[in-house]
Amino acid sequence: MKKKNVINLIKYYSERNDVSFKNEAYEIAKDFDNSGDYQLAEYIMALLTETNTFFPQMDSDDLNFFEKIDSSDNMLLLPDEITNELLGIVNAIERNIGINKFMFIGAPGTGKTEAVKHLSRILKRDVYMVDFASVIDSKLGQTQKNITSLFKEINSLNRPNQVIILFDEIDAIALDRTNQNDLREMGRATTSILKGLESINDNIVLIATTNLYEHFDKALIRRFDRVVNFNNYSEDDLMQIAEKLLDSYLTKLKLRNKDIRLFRKIMKLAPLPYPGDLQNLIKTSVAFSDPNDETDYFRRLYYSVTGEKPSDLRKLQSQKFTIREIEILTKISKSSVARELKGDHLDE
Repeated sequence: MKKKNVINLIKYYSERNDVSFKNEAYEIAKDFDNSGDYQLAEYIMALLTETNTFFPQMDSDDLNFFEKIDSSDNMLLLPDEITNELLGIVNAIERNIGINKFMFIGAPGTGKTEAVKHLSRILKRDVYMVDFASVIDSKLGQTQKNITSLFKEINSLNRPNQVIILFDEIDAIALDRTNQNDLREMGRATTSILKGLESINDNIVLIATTNLYEHFDKALIRRFDRVVNFNNYSEDDLMQIAEKLLDSYLTKLKLRNKDIRLFRKIMKLAPLPYPGDLQNLIKTSVAFSDPNDETDYFRRLYYSVTGEKPSDLRKLQSQKFTIREIEILTKISKSSVARELKGDHLDE
């Protein structure tokens, strides 16, 4: 952290400039994270996303189309490009100039829904997700009527500036009206959504997510103030996320055996998945490992990545693992590995 960060924090605090104060704090957290002080970075993020604040609740008896979702989960790690987009959204919302509708697009597991939860923590808003199962009806014309009622319900909220409305997987109800494969009923539903989005209260934040963006009606896309693409992960981004996830789970389980070089070699044996799947892969490998063997998670990780047990010494050699790393992966002593691979060059 630099002196200017401290000066800026004091300045923004004295000016009561919450947006700039938060941005500066995020930069400080990022700086600690880049320098390897992950715990301090996470602590700062936790302070910024503190949820022990009173939120006026929507009356559950009046909710026909919503369900409240828990936003207290840890945030799924995101690359800088997407994080900066989220900070921009926070800035736009807090400036209260009518920019309040956002679409998050990307493949499953890219962190779209987790990002909504994170925004709710920063903005201190509750998240209410539309239950499309209660909106879609088999009766002719009823879905359209339900959508009209849905937006009336949204616009009648008593305190609209304290909620986020989430249209998770909006493709369930809104597709291209000109698509010949689309049912006419769903085309009318899309038209109703267009009208609803036009009339929505400016104080309400509405976020839609989808992984079928290319099939959307262009008129629908234009109703949103910003489209954020969550497919923007480089291999370096994914590897950094993988390492932070590993560090987090090893810390939680108090496992001290961390070999980043070996971890990277294993992870590079297959294309890295998006963060959702990456999180599950690493979490289960560590959680299912033998508590009496602190290197067992490497073997489980290898199996999860390749679908094979690390038992073929020649194959492990071809994958550029050293004798010491092969010993960890196979539980065969280095001397035995060396004898088996006699005549082949391997680094220690």
